[in-house]
Parts: sequence; structure tokens; C-alpha cells
Amino acid sequence: MKILKTILLIVLGIIVIALIAAIFIKKDYAVERQTTINKPRQEVFEYVKHIKNQDNYSVWNQLDPNMQKAYTGVDGTVGFTYAWDSEKKEAGKGEQTIAAIKDGERIDMKLHFIKPFEANDSAYMVTEDTGNGQTLVKWGFYGRMDYPMNLMLVMMNMDEMLGKDLQSGLNNLKTILEK
Repeated sequence: MKILKTILLIVLGIIVIALIAAIFIKKDYAVERQTTINKPRQEVFEYVKHIKNQDNYSVWNQLDPNMQKAYTGVDGTVGFTYAWDSEKKEAGKGEQTIAAIKDGERIDMKLHFIKPFEANDSAYMVTEDTGNGQTLVKWGFYGRMDYPMNLMLVMMNMDEMLGKDLQSGLNNLKTILEK
């Protein structure tokens, strides 16, 4: 009985220390990757502003070929919403809505994840003219994990975890647009 009590006190101590530490741990995260595409900026932007085109290059959209998809609004315009629902936990369920567009330069999207966990994050794509008919494309993702969930940021390397998928998507985008 005394051993069980000692173990319980140790476990409680670890939990209390973790919760105190979480007060001082960052809550925000941001990940960005980029690539240069050998096409003019406006041509690249016209492609990436259409969310349905993500089916062709985003690794997340390709996780489940049987994923149920629904669309609301006019693709490539503010307010357009793409909803997905998958039986595969990796794909989950959620919505992506175009929040803002600066023509030829930037598209901002709001992401609402429903399954396997509830979260609200943001993503963006930026296109910059680098001259010689080339375009620098930046794809970024940022969000927040409130206390005490921010403890997960210590154990998860969001830059590594999301960054490889963003880079794979950009590599796919480059291949598609340079054909």
C-alpha cells in the first residue's frame, strides 16, 4: 500500500510540474516552405488560388482517394469553402475557407479541423516575381495550442512534421506547373 501511495505521489508530482511548465511554453507555431517555379507569377497565382487544384499537389488531399469532398461558393474567391471527410484518421474531417486574396500575391485560408481533433489554424500561399519568368512560392501554416495542450509542442516538432508535407506539396506543384 505504501509503494502504491509513493507511486501515486510521484505521478501527481510529474503532472503538476508539467502543468506549471506549460504556463511558460510557447503556444504559437508557424511553418513555411518555399520553391521557385519557372513560370510567371500571375500564371502560378491563378493556379494556386483555386483550392480544388490542391487535389493535384497537396499530400494531405491525396491521403484518401475515397475521401468525401464538398464545395461551397466560387473557387478562387473569398468565402469559398472546401470540406472533407475521411474514414482514415490521417486525413480526418474538416474545412478550408479562403479568407483573403491579394491578387497575384497572396491567398489566406482558414482551416477548421474536426477529426481526429478539433483545431482552428491558418494557411497561406504567397507568390513573388523573382524575374526571368520565375516565381517564388511560399506555403505556410500557423496556429495556436492553448494551455495545457501547448505541452504537445514540446514533444512534437511542428516544423519537421508539417514542413515535409508542405515541401512535398510544393515539389508536386512545381512539377505540375513546369510541364
